[in-house]
Amino acid sequence: METASQTVSTAKDRRDALVGRLFEATIAMLDLMGIYLGDRLGLFRALAEGGPMTSAELAKNARIHERYAREWLEQQAVTGILDVDDSQADAGERRFSLPAGHDEVLLDESSLNYAAPFGRLALACTRPMDALVEAFRTGDGVPYADYGADLHEGQAAFSRPIYDNLLGSEWLPAVPTVHERLQAEPPAHVADVACGEGRSSIAIARAYPGVRVDGIDSDAASIAAARKHLQESGVEDRVTFHHRDAADPELAGRYDLVTIFEALHDMSYPVAVLTAARGLLADGGSVFVGDEKTADVFTAPGDELERLYYGFSVLHCLPVGMIGENPAGTGTVMRADTVRKYGHDAGFREVEVLPIENDFWRFYRLRP
Repeated sequence: METASQTVSTAKDRRDALVGRLFEATIAMLDLMGIYLGDRLGLFRALAEGGPMTSAELAKNARIHERYAREWLEQQAVTGILDVDDSQADAGERRFSLPAGHDEVLLDESSLNYAAPFGRLALACTRPMDALVEAFRTGDGVPYADYGADLHEGQAAFSRPIYDNLLGSEWLPAVPTVHERLQAEPPAHVADVACGEGRSSIAIARAYPGVRVDGIDSDAASIAAARKHLQESGVEDRVTFHHRDAADPELAGRYDLVTIFEALHDMSYPVAVLTAARGLLADGGSVFVGDEKTADVFTAPGDELERLYYGFSVLHCLPVGMIGENPAGTGTVMRADTVRKYGHDAGFREVEVLPIENDFWRFYRLRP
């Protein structure tokens, strides 16, 4: 039996641990904001291309004010993201550089280790904070557009290397009948629903040289960006982006495959979207869904991945999924059983969890 003194000791230990955790979290948040500035202003790129620089040299190369350049360089060195050659030199003489290895994380947009977009995503999730506070009180949602360009740009930048490296080489080939149809004649037609900035649509077309892809999204800014990405992609003749509703009857029955990547949990009406996706399918077609790999059941405390997903859910995914009358309000933490229910409610006979190994994603195939 726990004594009163033990209870007090345990409470003090937990108190002190939480204080320390929140202190470290504040530092981590400030690190992300520093990375956001370095990414958005091209400061990491300037250091990578120009070599070790003083604050004046960085300011000149990146076209920013020297005093801001100096403070940012010093902060980045103090937190261990940049190296400094002589910390004891006069402030204006210190030379800062981007360490080997850090360049891949912060600049290599093709690498699966590219993590600079975390800064954009973290900042974007806080942009409509006043609206989110009010939404908590009213039960309303927060429109996707209110999160600004950093949100869809950050999502696209983070997912691009994933799609480029895995979508056509591991994910789709893991479903033999889908893989074979995408390679066969006549050329397959794919609808990439909720395509965002179109990185998944372009990756599918590159992986399967005969396939034609229609990227469909309701966010005008994302589609505008997708059309820019398509230029000089090498697949301009086989990919088209549409700012339209996937339920448009003109699209019915056209597609051998419908894909929905990291978007179903954001939707106010996922059953309606899946119903529309089913209507897009030609005979023999199927729907391929990729979404977060959540735990099978709620567990608290959770692991780091569940913490990440719930954090994004509170700030962004649930609010955008609460728009409209009687929304589903799914949130980021969409478990496999929920997807099965949505699929069956949408009229799919089979909702299969696919045996594709990935640390962050879970995949489903839905067939009428």
